[in-house]
Amino acid sequence: MFESLENVHRLLFEQEMRPAQGDRFQPTGFADLGAAVYELPNGKRKLLVESAQSMANRFEHAIAGHDGELLPEFRGLSYMRTLISGAADTYVTSLTEPHRINSPWFIGEEQFKKQFALRSGYSKGAPLDWRKIGGAIFFYDVNSLLHGCFLANFEDGRIKLQRALASFIEADNPREALSGGVKFNPIDPTGKLRAQHYDKDVYGNVPFHRMEYTAERITAYFSLDLSLLRGFAFEQCAFDLLVALALYKVRHFLENGGRLRTACDLVPVGVPVMRTPEHFELPFANELLDLIEKKTAECAKAELFADPPVTELKAKAIDKGDKQKNEEADEAHENDEDAL
Repeated sequence: MFESLENVHRLLFEQEMRPAQGDRFQPTGFADLGAAVYELPNGKRKLLVESAQSMANRFEHAIAGHDGELLPEFRGLSYMRTLISGAADTYVTSLTEPHRINSPWFIGEEQFKKQFALRSGYSKGAPLDWRKIGGAIFFYDVNSLLHGCFLANFEDGRIKLQRALASFIEADNPREALSGGVKFNPIDPTGKLRAQHYDKDVYGNVPFHRMEYTAERITAYFSLDLSLLRGFAFEQCAFDLLVALALYKVRHFLENGGRLRTACDLVPVGVPVMRTPEHFELPFANELLDLIEKKTAECAKAELFADPPVTELKAKAIDKGDKQKNEEADEAHENDEDAL
């Protein structure tokens, strides 16, 4: 399916979007900044509707369920799971954890840290072997290769992989659409009456303003860095799997993931426009699913994934405010080490 991409460095394509209903939409907002409105050198106004980091999170949701586990059609891909006990009794996976494989629940586990260093050829004071590093990340968590990872919690923090799949959404010539409302208190609009055991300042009638936007055009941009993936010198089945998985995530977003916020529900207009290379057409989801299943099996046969593909770890959660329990946990840990 990807033979025509042999000499292509990057896939660059875009998709026009529009609000599913009406004209207004709510862009992403940033702390102490609000919406990111800016101007080009020619004076044209632009608006960032969705950031690259937010789009990466939405892409990850394409293959994971609400429980953080892979959907059935993607079983066999490598990822990580940590069972947590102690102050919290739960589990996390690298499909939903912020920073993926760099989450403290994974890379902070000493035994795994040693295994990762061995497989990646990592050594303090020595140059990084990016091919081995790429192979190690693919082995434990294939999605960390597509969405990038900065292993700041691993040794001296030198391992940093940029996103192979990147995306963002922009709007041309945005105009503000101001509205507002009020949080209405039918018991006491002044807010003087309080619940006996809840005295926070959330009572009374509270007016608020709301800022939405309209735009001349909304465009979602997508980039897949094929040269970055080729640089790891993977076997062909691994390269094909990564490309198919990336394109499936884009397809899934365009078909299912356009509801970004309560007041931001976007749908595609027409078909994706390929900028580089112009001759390539984005495959449909069912074609990509078939290829992902096939290449996942080939990668497993070539032992490119961990066996089993889900690397399971254990960790204890402690409450930093509970000094006595922390001391008991430290003592128990020391006793465990003495028994080894």
